[in-house]
Amino acid sequence: MRRDLLPPVADIRTMVGLALAEDLTPFGDLTSTLIDPSLMATAEFNAREAGVVAGCLCVEETFAALDSSLSVEWNMTDGDRIETGDVIGVAKGPFATLLTAERTALNFMSALSGIASNAAKWVDLADGRVIVWDTRKTTPGYRSMQKAAVRAGGAANHRGNLSDWLMLKDNHLIGTTITDAVAEAKRRWPGRTIHVEADRREQMFEAMNAGADIILLDNFTPAELPSLVADAAQWA
Repeated sequence: MRRDLLPPVADIRTMVGLALAEDLTPFGDLTSTLIDPSLMATAEFNAREAGVVAGCLCVEETFAALDSSLSVEWNMTDGDRIETGDVIGVAKGPFATLLTAERTALNFMSALSGIASNAAKWVDLADGRVIVWDTRKTTPGYRSMQKAAVRAGGAANHRGNLSDWLMLKDNHLIGTTITDAVAEAKRRWPGRTIHVEADRREQMFEAMNAGADIILLDNFTPAELPSLVADAAQWA
């Protein structure tokens, strides 16, 4: 697996632990207790439609947390493109615990592969002309995993959290100006990226003159954007 496409293992283990507790509290998998523990099984992860794989490490950590004798061999891994019917991986181990782990493992892989596949669609549409970024509008607790899925789809991550860099929106500018806010941000947090949201042409120019690192053109129509980008390029 490419390490740059993977979320932190500690985050995965935390979320796997919560998921298994949610599924197994208080008495465990009652149905699987009916299965002979000596029975062994093999199961395939099959692609039901074309897309991009993500979440393989979540599957591995789910297996490890539940039964260390469960194993999986991957034919494809995070970031790989798949077609309908592809065998992504093959899992082996005790039949009872494999069944217990199945849904939790699939929930992680299906959700994260869905994000990766959706990100890949936008990357394909961009066709190298622009970089596709995500946001931090993620499911609480799953941010690092969902952002890793975005990377698996070929897109890039915006800031990971509020400590990564500064982003000045309208609400942050109440009682001040873009110029003064950028200057204060540079004074307090030197070396941090400063991102300014502009919903008017004059705000874009003020942000550029103030030395903002990134400008988000917000609420403009698609027809307005080419001239704004041209103006910004001419200013530069």
